Amino acid sequence: MTMSGRSDPERGIDVEAQMTAAIGVGGDGPIGPPDRRRRAPAWAETFPFWAFLLAAAMGWMGYLVFFNERYELAWDRIYPGLGLTVRITLAGFAIALALGVVVGLGRVSTSIVLRNISRTYVELIRGIPMLILIFTLALVLVPQAAGWLGYEGNRLSYFWRGSLALAIVYGAYIAEVVRGGVQSIGLGQMEAGRSLGLSRGQTMRSIVLPQAGRAMMPPLGNDLISMLKDSSLLSVLGVLEITQLGRQHAAGSFQFRESYMVLVLMYLTMTVLLSFVLHALERRVSRDRAGERA
Repeated sequence: MTMSGRSDPERGIDVEAQMTAAIGVGGDGPIGPPDRRRRAPAWAETFPFWAFLLAAAMGWMGYLVFFNERYELAWDRIYPGLGLTVRITLAGFAIALALGVVVGLGRVSTSIVLRNISRTYVELIRGIPMLILIFTLALVLVPQAAGWLGYEGNRLSYFWRGSLALAIVYGAYIAEVVRGGVQSIGLGQMEAGRSLGLSRGQTMRSIVLPQAGRAMMPPLGNDLISMLKDSSLLSVLGVLEITQLGRQHAAGSFQFRESYMVLVLMYLTMTVLLSFVLHALERRVSRDRAGERA
């Protein structure tokens, strides 16, 4: 047999084809022998293994909290700040949502002035680290703005300073969510509204925004969860939310493991529960959109 040609004329063997098949070159499949690994059963593809792993981790931490005196003490010291954490998150997100809608609509406005002002705000917030923004807003800009409005800035509570700082930061990210949601709706929807005699503002309120809201719901839910976690940054201002109380307990008792494990359990519990609620809400909205009301 000779290796110089494409085939051996005496035996009728395609040498090049055999070499190609042997080394796995020239085909679309992977190099080497065919993959004989078994595929997972169909039920395993969608079974929520991650939920059981999270439940196991949370169950273990919960066991430590309720059956270990040191963990229980840390829980008792940190738990009073839970309500303040939730209030900061809700107040900050409500203000951020209103601000984000206004700025987001400015980003898609026909006015050059509004578009540029909105873009400047978004790029300014995105270009500065969040911790620096919190210090600057809570300690400098928010008190100064309160003074301009006739309030004594130095007497403004750190709850509102921190909540407004988070709201201003997240307002920029929500504005981009709103912009993307509005732009995801076809131009024909706006033209249809105008053909019915509606103004641009009426068309936006009555036709575009209700449809865009469905597309915006998942990223807005992510921003709400992120704000809940980022509320821990307000501990640098001395706000007595759960992270600050955890730091104080750890520094006073040197029980760092117990303090921070309790914080992990609290934040993980809140974010997981919030994720399930938001997921259920998204599914409900999707069914309503398809006309399959439960």
